[in-house]
Amino acid sequence: MVIEEGNLLKNEQKPFFERFKKNWQRNKIKYLMVAPVIIYFLVFSYKPMYGIIIAFKDYKPHLGILGSRWVGLENFKRFFSDPNAFRVIKNTFIISMTTLIIGFPAPIILALLINEVKSKVFKRIVQTITYMPYFISLVVMCSLIKVFTQSDGLINDVLVHFGIARTNLLANKTFFIPIYVISGIWQNIGWNSIIYLAALSGIDQELYEAVKIDGAGRFKQMWHVTLPGIRSTIIILLVLRIGGLLSVGFEKVLLLYSPSTYQVADVISTYVYRMGILNADFSYSTAIGLFNTLINVTLLLIANRIAKKTANSGLF
Repeated sequence: MVIEEGNLLKNEQKPFFERFKKNWQRNKIKYLMVAPVIIYFLVFSYKPMYGIIIAFKDYKPHLGILGSRWVGLENFKRFFSDPNAFRVIKNTFIISMTTLIIGFPAPIILALLINEVKSKVFKRIVQTITYMPYFISLVVMCSLIKVFTQSDGLINDVLVHFGIARTNLLANKTFFIPIYVISGIWQNIGWNSIIYLAALSGIDQELYEAVKIDGAGRFKQMWHVTLPGIRSTIIILLVLRIGGLLSVGFEKVLLLYSPSTYQVADVISTYVYRMGILNADFSYSTAIGLFNTLINVTLLLIANRIAKKTANSGLF
């Protein structure tokens, strides 16, 4: 033990490059295996971060990033003085929180229900049916939603039988968020339940036998064994979801919304798209995107700290 500690101290005293060279010779294959992943993140994740500088500049493409005039926090001040700022932030929070509150528990409930099914054939059929919508293209799915919610669509045909007048549901700002959230659950519930089913398969079956001996029924087994068994998985995924709370996917909103629903459907990501791509106001849109990212990182850190304090489980 003393000899090993002495060797570790000697290795720590050696120069970094000498230690790296020795480690490279020992783990050359491992470094080569991980190299493509490192290169991918360096090229596509870290290198583009250089462009964040334009959030603090009056960026002109013909001048380049370094040649453009430095304006400091002017683009951020402009956003907070923009009359649309409060609306897009509010809409983003409402859509995100609604999706989180309603959509996050849905795959957990589905996984728990599937776990209680004893018939393997029926379980596979249910899993297959619930997985299928995930593989539908977002463009195709949004096209189906538009067709179904038209005044002469399938949903209106059903509503007419209950005495409700025909209307274009997607063009009505009252129904936009429910349609957005429900369609998202329909598309992702099966796929998102996979990780919970995997966690459920790792629970020790002897725990169920023990609580059965104590007289616990199916519900108490689920409450005292199943849910505690997947608690860490739920917490980690919840922290990740909160960390991306403001990252409402602009593709789906962009495909579904219209000027008549801007008041409730326009979110930060679609506003960035309109300002950056359509209006070519690159510095302004970058500043908004950077603000969005900073809020997400802050929420992630807060959620992770709360999870560590309350449940002793988190990402880091």
